[in-house]
Amino acid sequence: MSSTKQGFYSRLRVTPNMFRHFMNCWPPFIGMRIHIEHIAPDWRYVRMRMKLGMRNKNYVGTHFGGGLFTMTDPYFMIMMMNQLGSGYLVWDKSAKIDFVSPGRTTVYADFRYTQEQIDEVKRMTADGKKFEPTYVVDVVDTEGKVVAHVEKTLYIRRKSEKPQRGA
Repeated sequence: MSSTKQGFYSRLRVTPNMFRHFMNCWPPFIGMRIHIEHIAPDWRYVRMRMKLGMRNKNYVGTHFGGGLFTMTDPYFMIMMMNQLGSGYLVWDKSAKIDFVSPGRTTVYADFRYTQEQIDEVKRMTADGKKFEPTYVVDVVDTEGKVVAHVEKTLYIRRKSEKPQRGA
């Protein structure tokens, strides 16, 4: 039986700028040197940055894989939740990360949704069935070279109407 509820934080209505400030003060992000540089006012674009330093280097002196994954983890889900509103259930379902080349400099990830992608989700969930799209983001270094390729699959469906009490 799947849950029709999402957590407390998902019910808070915050602006993209408030969210950016909150996340940039979140201890795991501070520790990993992860920073949200920009969130578009319509939640369709997010730019992440992670500087390389002693707290996030691996044994061979490049970006720790867990840090690369952390900087890409929740954004497609959060952006989609803010595109669709409270009438939809949106969860991260799965993720895959391929490490392409060593990250030896600051790295960036740019998350984007197009109107066509949002329209597709609404069309595919209009009948109440689940839709599980996969979205891709590349983590790139300061020269634009791909460091990691990340695929995120979301679980999305319209929430069912709650029956009226006494009806």
